[in-house]
Amino acid sequence: MSLEQVHVIGKICRGLRLHWVAGFAVALALSPVARAAGLATSTSLAVQSSTQTCPTSGLTTTLTTLTVTVTSSSGVPSGTVNIEDEASGSPVQIASATLNTTGQAIVSLYLANGPHTLLAVYPNTLLYVTSTSLPASATISSQCDAQFAISLSSISPSSSSSSGMTLTGGQSGTATVTVTPSQEYVASLNTTEAPAFVTVSCSNLPSLASCAFTPQNLEILPGQDAGVISTMLVQTESPTVRAVPPAQLGPRGNPVAWAIVLPGMLGLGGLAWGARRRRWLQRLSLVLLVGLVTTLGTTGCNPLYYYYNHGPTNPHETPAGTYTVIVAGQSSNGVTAITNTTTLVLTVQ
Repeated sequence: MSLEQVHVIGKICRGLRLHWVAGFAVALALSPVARAAGLATSTSLAVQSSTQTCPTSGLTTTLTTLTVTVTSSSGVPSGTVNIEDEASGSPVQIASATLNTTGQAIVSLYLANGPHTLLAVYPNTLLYVTSTSLPASATISSQCDAQFAISLSSISPSSSSSSGMTLTGGQSGTATVTVTPSQEYVASLNTTEAPAFVTVSCSNLPSLASCAFTPQNLEILPGQDAGVISTMLVQTESPTVRAVPPAQLGPRGNPVAWAIVLPGMLGLGGLAWGARRRRWLQRLSLVLLVGLVTTLGTTGCNPLYYYYNHGPTNPHETPAGTYTVIVAGQSSNGVTAITNTTTLVLTVQ
């Protein structure tokens, strides 16, 4: 092959490579992913505060609830949103949350005393670009020194009271339990770099009522100030119609029993008649008679006999009234136990 032919082939190969690269770039630019990669987003942040009684006298627990909404001109953004606090002068990420199907996330915070400047930041994703909310201010004072707070929300069926639930006998209800760690508590976890676990429970329920939590053990991670949630289920009991007793298994309802008892009774009668001539028959008939009476007495006292002839008793129901149910969270560092509580007003009708 001559040198001139080699140069010609090289030019053709370079041209093919250039065409291939250009074609790939055009295809990538026209793909749906590429077209959406630059979609702008808008992030908004709403702040709401609520207070509750603190176990420490004279202080209250102030919880700050952040509602973050991320929107776009095309589609609903997904993924996570980060919460930053500029209280120290520079932004510090204190929590993150996952957006739901509507592009919204709700974060509960137990902020320390002092001023806070909060921001919600939606980071870059494959389809959407980053956006940051306007700053929102929150000033906390006389904050409780508890390690974490317990709060209830989404109570169903709810009563007129904001923290109340109304049930009828046999009905169940649900509520969302949020365990929110204080910033000081999270800072201590950052030192040990180990998570903490809080077990939620309830007490002071009326009789024949129960509660269950899903999950019952909540994990608080280092560096994550956002509250963690559990679903509480409250169940009451109601009476039911008394069950019809099963068919009686005594001699009246079982022909096999009659086949055994009737000949036995006739045999005892025959023995009693012959006992006038033979003394040993009199003794035998007396022994058999005592055995028959004992067997019948034992059967009459037997619980199974009572059930078959009388049926089950009517079950009890949860008594009507208004009860203050205590919902508690407990954790331990291996030396001391940490506990905090809140209340649920339960009305049983």
